Amino acid sequence: MTIARVPRSTEEQDRLQTAFRELFEKLIAFNELIGMKIVSMDPAAPRIRFEMRPDLVGHYQFGRLHGGVISSVLDVTAGLALMCAIAEKHRDETAMQVMHRFAKFGTIDLRIDFLRPGNGSFFVSTARVTRLGGRIGSAQMTLENDSGTLIATGSAAFVIS
Repeated sequence: MTIARVPRSTEEQDRLQTAFRELFEKLIAFNELIGMKIVSMDPAAPRIRFEMRPDLVGHYQFGRLHGGVISSVLDVTAGLALMCAIAEKHRDETAMQVMHRFAKFGTIDLRIDFLRPGNGSFFVSTARVTRLGGRIGSAQMTLENDSGTLIATGSAAFVIS
């Protein structure tokens, strides 16, 4: 006998997205410090945006974005992409059930390619899941500035269970 799975209601999906936003923008203090804001939770390509500020500068003479900020944002965006993919895979679960899936969630590999100087008034990071297994997930990420110039790319692997 097959048990029919009921998809998450619109209200429950809203609760899940609120929980994701709260986690990424408020509860992870480092993300809040950088000023990361979720622009999209589209499972195919979630996006995060943040504004350039003087305290994010890595090269004081040219006012370029710090490489550590670039790496961190790309890492966070990969995590968001995998969380969105897991939530999509388990659409029959409540927001609370999905959030419990992330107890052991964490980055196990991160590679960043810095392509151009981090100049801009704001930046947008996008990720896409390349593999979602039972224990490991991977993603590819990009960071663009306000004019759409590609600043950096990355790939990441996460333990997801």
